[in-house]
Amino acid sequence: MKPVVLDAFCGQGGAAMGYHLAGFDVIGFDNKPQPRYPFDFILADALEVLADPLRFIPLGHRRRVAFVHASPPCQKFSRFRSTYKGKPHPDLIAPSRDLLERLGCPWTIENVPDAPLVDPVRLCGSSFGLGCAGLGRELRRHRHFESNWPLRGSVCNHRLPVVGVYGHGGHHRLPTKERGGFQARADEAREAMGMPWASRDGCAQAIPPAYTLFIGRQLREHLGLEEAAA
Repeated sequence: MKPVVLDAFCGQGGAAMGYHLAGFDVIGFDNKPQPRYPFDFILADALEVLADPLRFIPLGHRRRVAFVHASPPCQKFSRFRSTYKGKPHPDLIAPSRDLLERLGCPWTIENVPDAPLVDPVRLCGSSFGLGCAGLGRELRRHRHFESNWPLRGSVCNHRLPVVGVYGHGGHHRLPTKERGGFQARADEAREAMGMPWASRDGCAQAIPPAYTLFIGRQLREHLGLEEAAA
């Protein structure tokens, strides 16, 4: 049977799909219903799950849990946090880390570049050829990953104008330093992210499966498992 990844703060499953493609079973946890999540899903507060996983994980999966991925909400640290005025967003990274360190298994925390992660590595969509081919635009979407095991990052390969996947869509100028960038529509967001099952908002809150496929293959090596099929 396959080892299991626990996907905390799972959203619509961008991270989950990458681990699945790397050869893991995945169980997602979120405090909001996620009908588009493509794998086993449990409606529960992620911090409560991290504090006592055995309380939530189905009996047949408990011995197979090999890894925990956590993507705490990033709004507090997002470079676009000014758009969230009036909406309090707590820092869930520190409490997530505290709970993960008690579990005794490999883990990774993912978040935006300005988040207070410890010695993180960076992944970029340009490293994996992500983007919208018809638009001639690439997805950069820099995300940082803190781990308690030796994780390698990627090297950026910025070449093309940028397509943005955040907020609520439209085709307007991005409020960034990236010249010529604009927001992706729903179909373009799905293509750029590699998430054909997700909504536009789900893509905006996710990381591309290509990132966690890259991480999952390293994880298999770290755990001494056979190499995942390409």
